[in-house]
Amino acid sequence: MGDELGARPLNVVVLAAEESGQMRSRRPKPLHRLCGRPMVRYVLDAIESLSPNRVVVVVGNGAERVTRAVAGTKPVTDIVEQIRHSGNAAGVLAGLSVMDDDFDTDADLVIVPADVPLVRPADLEMLVDVHRSSGSAATVMAADGRDLGGLASHSRVVRGGREESIQRVTDAADLVGDERLITEVATGIWCVRQSILAAALRRARADHTGEVAISGIIEVLAATGYTVHASHSTNSADVVGINNRVELADAEAELRRRTNRAWLERGVTMLDPARTYIDATVELAPDVTLYPGVILQGDTVVGEGSEIGPDTRLVDTRVGPGCRVEKTMAEHSVIGPDCHVGPFAVLGKGSELTAATVTGPFYAPSPGGN
Repeated sequence: MGDELGARPLNVVVLAAEESGQMRSRRPKPLHRLCGRPMVRYVLDAIESLSPNRVVVVVGNGAERVTRAVAGTKPVTDIVEQIRHSGNAAGVLAGLSVMDDDFDTDADLVIVPADVPLVRPADLEMLVDVHRSSGSAATVMAADGRDLGGLASHSRVVRGGREESIQRVTDAADLVGDERLITEVATGIWCVRQSILAAALRRARADHTGEVAISGIIEVLAATGYTVHASHSTNSADVVGINNRVELADAEAELRRRTNRAWLERGVTMLDPARTYIDATVELAPDVTLYPGVILQGDTVVGEGSEIGPDTRLVDTRVGPGCRVEKTMAEHSVIGPDCHVGPFAVLGKGSELTAATVTGPFYAPSPGGN
């Protein structure tokens, strides 16, 4: 981050009110899980690097469930429900409503949707740096649409005028002439001067669906002499929202790749990382070896020097150091140090193996037994 990041106060609004839509699910969209965690939690992790004064999460669809998932989580300071579902501008206004008591005209506001779990802290830091160094009234996170497998579903950035500032963000259907050649697309991530945002949002025009989008502020700001610029991510896919199960699966694969790489760098051996599945909630000690087909989920912990797999699934299970666990299914179990479990063992909920137990093949204790 540049020195500009600390120049004035910074607040954040996380938009977590959206319905699942194309997910075809009753689960609220922000709570769809990736590597064992709701996607909104990855967004909050990325935001934390900004050291914001306040982080307001705006809930709506499935408000109670989303509230339970984020309440008490760093760096959340406030949760507010969006009553009017008339576009994401209404969500931002709902977030601003709880900042009235400490409204700071010098503050900047970062707006992040809850459906961008791949966003990296560096992307958000760069957004704020570009916003402040350019003197913009608003800065949108943009991406190269050619990297996203098709432009039709993404809003395009139309530039012109002074310093080629952004004049509007528009759907592909509304492009005319040479505008159809534009490949720069807008995401839902913004940094805006908080003092002018509410007034600009209230003056923004509704689109053909009757909804008011955050991007509507661009024409309002341009008409009053303000400039709007863009910041670009090094990886376009990291900053674009997830809208369906295909994109959810793609994001899961990327997060698993990042997770596996992090564990490899911390001293864990994986014979085939592409066939090793580790939830973000799992803890592994150095010198753990994971064979192909290993699935580690929930609050699983594996002790130093243990070998897991091949073809083993552990859920909320604690494995002591020096163990060998192969072709085994275990759930809510405890495996003591220096045990040899499997092959083809099944440890049901509550199973506990004392130190140095050798189960032999096809082992299946009763719950609570060893």
